[in-house]
Amino acid sequence: MKLSAVIALVATACTSANIIFPFVQPTCNHESVGWTGCLRGQQCLEDNTCVPTYATSSFESRDTTPRTDGRCGSDFSGATCAPKGAYGGCCSKYGHCGKTLDHCLVSNGCQSGCTEPAGTTAAPLPTTAPASVAGPGVSNSEPVIGPLSSTAAGDGATGPVTTDGTCGASKGGTMYGFCGKTSAHCGEGCQSGPCSQAPISPAPSAAPAPQNSNPGSFRTVGQSGVPAMHAALLPNGRVVFLDKLSNGQYAYSAEYDPESNTYTPLAYKTNAFCSGGSFLSNGTVLNVGGNAPLTWLDDTVGNGFQGIRYLTRSSSDASQDGENWNEPGNQLNTARWYPTLQTMPDGSIFVASGSLNGLNPTVLANNNPTYEILSAEGVTLGQSITMQLLVKAQPYYMYPFIHLLPDGTLFVFVSKSSETFDVANQKTTKSFPDLPGDYRTYPNAGGSVMLPLSAQNNWTPEVMICGGGAYQDITSPTDPSCGRIAPLVPNAAWEMDAMPEGRGMVEAVLLPDGTVLWVNGAQKGAEGFNLATDPAFEVLIYNPKATLGQRWTTGASSTIPRLYHSVALLLLDGTLMIAGSNPDQMPVVAPDVDPQGFHTEFAVEIYTPPYLSGDNANRRPTAITLSKLDIETGVSTFTISFTAPGNAQKVQVALYHGGFVTHAVHMSHRMLFLETQGWKAGATEQTITVAGPPNNNVAPPGPYVVYVVVDGVPGVGQFVMVS
Repeated sequence: MKLSAVIALVATACTSANIIFPFVQPTCNHESVGWTGCLRGQQCLEDNTCVPTYATSSFESRDTTPRTDGRCGSDFSGATCAPKGAYGGCCSKYGHCGKTLDHCLVSNGCQSGCTEPAGTTAAPLPTTAPASVAGPGVSNSEPVIGPLSSTAAGDGATGPVTTDGTCGASKGGTMYGFCGKTSAHCGEGCQSGPCSQAPISPAPSAAPAPQNSNPGSFRTVGQSGVPAMHAALLPNGRVVFLDKLSNGQYAYSAEYDPESNTYTPLAYKTNAFCSGGSFLSNGTVLNVGGNAPLTWLDDTVGNGFQGIRYLTRSSSDASQDGENWNEPGNQLNTARWYPTLQTMPDGSIFVASGSLNGLNPTVLANNNPTYEILSAEGVTLGQSITMQLLVKAQPYYMYPFIHLLPDGTLFVFVSKSSETFDVANQKTTKSFPDLPGDYRTYPNAGGSVMLPLSAQNNWTPEVMICGGGAYQDITSPTDPSCGRIAPLVPNAAWEMDAMPEGRGMVEAVLLPDGTVLWVNGAQKGAEGFNLATDPAFEVLIYNPKATLGQRWTTGASSTIPRLYHSVALLLLDGTLMIAGSNPDQMPVVAPDVDPQGFHTEFAVEIYTPPYLSGDNANRRPTAITLSKLDIETGVSTFTISFTAPGNAQKVQVALYHGGFVTHAVHMSHRMLFLETQGWKAGATEQTITVAGPPNNNVAPPGPYVVYVVVDGVPGVGQFVMVS
């Protein structure tokens, strides 16, 4: 990327720990002596802009004291890399020792120990972040799966079969040399073995969809404060964002207020980059896992691979607003980068999958295909247990889709395979046919949602998965197909459908009227730095109650690309907040767009759905009052008083949990339609009685939002606590 595009988010008045804002490009005087206008750890370029010192290159070779902290090169007191050291003798553009062409070629930015053999073609600059200096075998980049190189399926595809991830004729076939018996292993691209299993049926192609008669609208409302890689709606009605950015020049996390469209920077102690999250039963946001220490940027941010972070907010106590993340020192049992979390019926937290070090997931030693349980207080029980579904899905085993079902089991989907899993007895209770189509989880993630549960259908769950892709590269096609399954019915099978176009990184958000919005993502490419193109701008609206083939309509279109590291979530007022998109190794601010890809996006958008557009905006229920805000499952009823618009015919009460959002995965996301009595059609003043959820399998404990929905139009939601 352009050096001038590496942002420095400079302080104007705020000096609290780990927090500097606003986001502006500092100016300086490169000819001055002494103070130049840059911060500590920065230097002034000839164009009078400041950049982090580690991002510059002097192309000198010096033989001085070796360093292995990521700050090699003449810009750091003449330090260089030990020629026979653990890392290698060349200092890369990013200040890291190594011996590859990325480190040693002057044309790739080598600072010291450089070589440029005659006739050597410069290797492309890495599209991932520089390797960590936390120690050998640890990475600060994205886990990258090498390009797929397969032999054709059939009798001629033979070779020695192994079980170490290198099976087959060329170590590069379907599933990248991993043994198995699913269609992902034995179908197209199979190297050895039967090489005969095809998908149950071909996945459908893209199906054009009509525009919704009321498509909704987009508007830009503010700035996120940090790249919005992770997000959650807090019980105070605000939204928390997280990403990895440098102390002294950047913020790490931000608390965004949708009412004022302003943000407050937040600090954390361990690197939360590409972590997972859920909510504790007391309403606290739980964030776990992450990445290596940021010593190459900021030595105050420690190792996050086993980190556990807590953020507590209240709907009734504003004194907690703006408080930093709390990290008392609790740690996961094992390292987890790219984990998925689900809150369980007893309030404990199921944590599954992740990378041990962020390195190549086709190498088994790098992977963590296990799960562990955290207590209801968010403390590990101290055991990581192998999960066979994750084992067989390698290398597509990270960020699995997980949904808690009303019988207490988990529906777990990864790659193309799925099962129900009994956590208490540590066993699979049912396996399902492979979902036809391409890969659906990282790095070719689609989206997944459990459709609204309802008392009217006895809480029968249905899970939907859409999108995905073929391989981790910018050339990968994306999948338009969707599968929908009712996992608890006998002989459950996938019902196939299709979106109007293929999408990767597409994410699903439940709406209080029972429809589902599918937003963000790309029509070509995969997850990873600068690995996607053809942004998908339009909202897709899915009506699960419509007839198959008539469920999709298209909504309004944004003008802002929302690619890798984007988020979308429902707000209390019933609108959708959309933020993020940071497909760059380091943030790149418009208009200095990275020539290899798209810039980092800080703009926050609000999408107003059809139910609040046009005349519907004037038909919202108002003056909503709940008789209590603490709801016990099984025995609880409560009343809601409100004013309905004239001649209203129908009411629904939605109990909504937005969950924790990252990488197109919405963890613990769910919605229930509760039983109601006392509605008087056509009356303006209403008081209805509402039955709480039957048990914590249907509604695990934690914070929820109650939406009163009259004739499909929701009022402003109110937070409640379910126990």
